[in-house]
Amino acid sequence: MEHISVITAIAHPLRRRMIDHLLLHGAAQVGTLARALDAQVGSISHHLRMLKRAGMVEQVDAPDGDRRTSWWQLVRTSFTWSTGDYDSPSDALLAREAMRVNIRHQIDLLQRWHRSSPQSDWEGFSTDSLAWATQEELDDLHARVNALMGDWKSGIDRDDGQVRTPVFFFAHGFPTEA
Repeated sequence: MEHISVITAIAHPLRRRMIDHLLLHGAAQVGTLARALDAQVGSISHHLRMLKRAGMVEQVDAPDGDRRTSWWQLVRTSFTWSTGDYDSPSDALLAREAMRVNIRHQIDLLQRWHRSSPQSDWEGFSTDSLAWATQEELDDLHARVNALMGDWKSGIDRDDGQVRTPVFFFAHGFPTEA
């Protein structure tokens, strides 16, 4: 279970984009993040401090040893939570809102890709399923999907000379009415 401060930190739209950028590109300077995300340097610095407070990022030495620049990298690369993880009504409310923000982010990425896909040589995919399950079985599915994603990502050799593009994958499992 994630501490609620982590969930609320990553739920902010700009901080989520910062996390995504650092995840894909590795350590970056504040100015580089600002340019890449079309944001002000002061705003990026503020949000980096918020992410640092939540244990998400850390300041690191510049690769070239230049101490005049501020470089940051992710400390953690994955996050998972359920709205039912929190006993406190206020934390549960924050977790539900963070889940809604996260779903909006995921849907926005999907819609952006669909708008641009006619111009792309890439084909995405869609998959869904409907089944009967207990909470424990749904938890097992969640663990298996996370393990599969970890195995898949660790099998990619980014130094093999192939051209790659960022790929986003998301899945949700939840009770529903048939």
